[in-house]
Amino acid sequence: MTDKKTDSVKPKQKSKKVRDKKQLGRVICWAIVAMLWIVASIIVAQYIVGFLMIMIIGQEDFLNPLPTAIFSALSYILAFLMIILLPPLFNKLFENRPNHTKENKGKVKTRFVSIHTLGIDKWVTWTDIGLSIGGIVVYFILAAILLSIFSVFPWFNAEQAQNIGFNTNLYGFERMLAFLTLVVVAPIAEELIFRGYLYGKMREKFSQVTSEIWSVIISALLVSVVFGIVHMQWNVGVNVFAMSLVACALREYTGTIYAGILLHMIKNGLAFYFLFVLGIY
Repeated sequence: MTDKKTDSVKPKQKSKKVRDKKQLGRVICWAIVAMLWIVASIIVAQYIVGFLMIMIIGQEDFLNPLPTAIFSALSYILAFLMIILLPPLFNKLFENRPNHTKENKGKVKTRFVSIHTLGIDKWVTWTDIGLSIGGIVVYFILAAILLSIFSVFPWFNAEQAQNIGFNTNLYGFERMLAFLTLVVVAPIAEELIFRGYLYGKMREKFSQVTSEIWSVIISALLVSVVFGIVHMQWNVGVNVFAMSLVACALREYTGTIYAGILLHMIKNGLAFYFLFVLGIY
């Protein structure tokens, strides 16, 4: 009796482990595809908006502050819409394929991302403001450590200037446009995409196959890596990687992206002051 009972339990345990490994594999594949989709959406959006604007106003006028600000805003909007709208639409098309059986049809969920996943389902609080100020200190320390570590490599240039899209010798209305683009629009858009959509979705996926703490760690690292990659520059990538880790921690603690947005705004605001006001590069 005992031997039969034992034998009947072992196959069930083994099959459960197999299912867990398959589910983990699917989540890892999803994470890779999601990161590639984020990068591709941002690049494609910039090419589409840039091409259309150059066709309309010409190459020379495109480089002026106002068109640059419009290009940046439209690129972020288009990329964000592609990221959150196209995947559910692809799922819908897949569900409606003729060879899609009734058994599998119910498994395909056509859901657009929720405001909870984006981290904007609550109002900003004084806690968010206070944590963003504390977060900027943590970010500075972490960035200094990482930059000092990477500086030992000969191919790493910590002093390389970042291409921000604007001439730093701007005044009046043109400087205000640069400020709105770099200090307001960019932080909001990037936090919505990375600490909102990508981190929110990864936390949902990885929490299904790992413990809560590991899902936080894995999600924060992957989001921060891809956030560094899209900046296309080693020293900037390492710097924003550090900021992203702090922003992910703030997202996890508060449940929203508001503290991360404020942190991002403070960081970009300080950089704007040094570049455009003090002229320190």
